[in-house]
Amino acid sequence: MEEFDLQPGEHIIIAVRQHPFVLAMRLLPFLLLAFVPDLLHAFLSFVGSMGGAQASGLSLSAGLTRFLTGLYWLILWIGAFTTLTKFALTQWIITNVRIVDIKQYGFFSREVSSFLLLRVQDVTTEIYGLLPTLIGYGRLNVETAGNLEKFSMSTVAHPQRIRDIIMDQVAELHASDTPANSDGL
Repeated sequence: MEEFDLQPGEHIIIAVRQHPFVLAMRLLPFLLLAFVPDLLHAFLSFVGSMGGAQASGLSLSAGLTRFLTGLYWLILWIGAFTTLTKFALTQWIITNVRIVDIKQYGFFSREVSSFLLLRVQDVTTEIYGLLPTLIGYGRLNVETAGNLEKFSMSTVAHPQRIRDIIMDQVAELHASDTPANSDGL
């Protein structure tokens, strides 16, 4: 994915995505909803066997039933695929010079922004709740000096480790004698 060009001397340290557990929890409703047509068919068969000929009018023709079931599963698949696409393409890319924030909102809607590590003022992590604490995901907030005060990514896997990587890169940039650092940026 070529959303941005690396500058000379810039290299990628880590690409950060949301925790896979969050993806599993977002896909679980689609999996459960996939069984609704089978449950509905079983229920109508049960009602049909209880009521005899009168309840058989509740069932649809086989062709229409297959069409509606296929349409229902297609809509579910599109929803699940949208969720999977957002998960796979929303990420932070941390380089030795900057952080690139890529947010995927839909199939054809994306926002890409970046900020220099030299402008980072504070990096905080927030982990609230039992599952985030046990599984190891939370929110990562990076405050910068400039117009955009705070960048945030929620449900990041191992946010403390990512915070430490960012802070190590910031310290390394401030310790080195780069032209950007000597200009007072």
